[in-house]
Amino acid sequence: MKKAAMATLLLLLLSALTYSYAEETFDLRQHLCTVTRYDVVKDIPGNVLMPSTIPDQCTPIHLNLVVILCYMFKLAMPARHGTRAPTKKKIKELNDLATRMEVLLQDTKEQKLPLQKVPAWFWEWKSPWKGKLTGGELVREGEEEQYNLGIRTRDKFPQLFNEDYHPDVYVIKATQIPRASASAVAFGMGLFSGTGNLGPGRDRAFAVTSESRASDIVLRFHDCCQNYKVFRKNQEPAVHKLKEPILDEITNALRRRYELNFTRQDTSSLWYLCKQEASLLNVTDQACDLFTPSEISSLEWTDDLELFTLKGYGNALNYQMGVPLLEDVVQSMEQAIKAKEEGLAPGTYEKARMRFAHGETLLPFSCLLGLFLEGSDFERIQKEQPLELPPKPPQRRNWRGSEVAPFAGNNMLGCDNSDVCPYEVFKLLQLVHLQSDPKVPAVGLLTTSAH
Repeated sequence: MKKAAMATLLLLLLSALTYSYAEETFDLRQHLCTVTRYDVVKDIPGNVLMPSTIPDQCTPIHLNLVVILCYMFKLAMPARHGTRAPTKKKIKELNDLATRMEVLLQDTKEQKLPLQKVPAWFWEWKSPWKGKLTGGELVREGEEEQYNLGIRTRDKFPQLFNEDYHPDVYVIKATQIPRASASAVAFGMGLFSGTGNLGPGRDRAFAVTSESRASDIVLRFHDCCQNYKVFRKNQEPAVHKLKEPILDEITNALRRRYELNFTRQDTSSLWYLCKQEASLLNVTDQACDLFTPSEISSLEWTDDLELFTLKGYGNALNYQMGVPLLEDVVQSMEQAIKAKEEGLAPGTYEKARMRFAHGETLLPFSCLLGLFLEGSDFERIQKEQPLELPPKPPQRRNWRGSEVAPFAGNNMLGCDNSDVCPYEVFKLLQLVHLQSDPKVPAVGLLTTSAH
């Protein structure tokens, strides 16, 4: 049997602890959808994960950051950028919220309503990002996330990084968006730390390449697909309509609780402020403290609902856009297998391909692989059949933005719930939307933060 046929797909298998909701201690930082920090994702109850031991017969030969080949050992992953600041649009929303809060307080005074229930922080609050003219950049925490991920990757696979650096051997790619390229740089600084001659830390220079935003169909396909742009624009009003009952219910509760004339938009903006304060500033006793745990869970669900519909399983187009990325992953795997079989000399072939992109990249790619599904949904997406919306809390659900695509998130793949499987089984993923054979083994995700 050819060695390539013997190659197996190794999962960094993760052993999970299970909990019941009754036993959980509610940590709102774990309920912030895609604003969730990488360092808290692995602490979500039911997702406390440890990488499995690599089998002795496996020798790593190539890293592509998520899928690992045994013998032809490979890790393939599109990674999301690290924790970032609010975008320019969201900074304006927070500034508008500060103005709106002043109006609410003034109205309360003029109507001589009781002020005892008004949160004390309301009176002097200004947006922490007031005066900023730009936004969306990678913040210190995001730099640390990626830097530490780079160090852990090298420590996990020392055999892959024992050669002198060359950009054709260790390929790093990012989109043209600054926070993605900055994430790639931070990761590379950790990955190659101590291997160069620059400064006291013996850092080294390395290359990060990007495709044009207008033509990057591998990492920024959502910007290139006009059909998707039309779909999203047409679908957004319906998604907002689905969210309205939850927002209205919570808005009414806030009115009663604090005796302020909140609107639906106020609730939405305060929820956004809560997520930014908790994730970026580690502040949980201001905006987040306005909501009860059950309200936070409901607001999280509305975010997950929007994510599911506009970027996930809500429409096959969402994830079909990721086919070029999947093809690129599989192609690089086969090139690694071929290089090993032909006995090419070290330094003459690629040993790692590392990509840094966005939630809009990671989400469709995860869906294309059939990850985070409920029950038998994998067979339904093979037939491009519509899926049910994620169940509302307190019901458990697999589709949670905090686990699907947190800041610095990356995918770890399983193979029919097993550590290893034939490489040819993984290749069938390319055909996942081109055939409907129910015998095709499912390749599923166990975690987004195993590193």
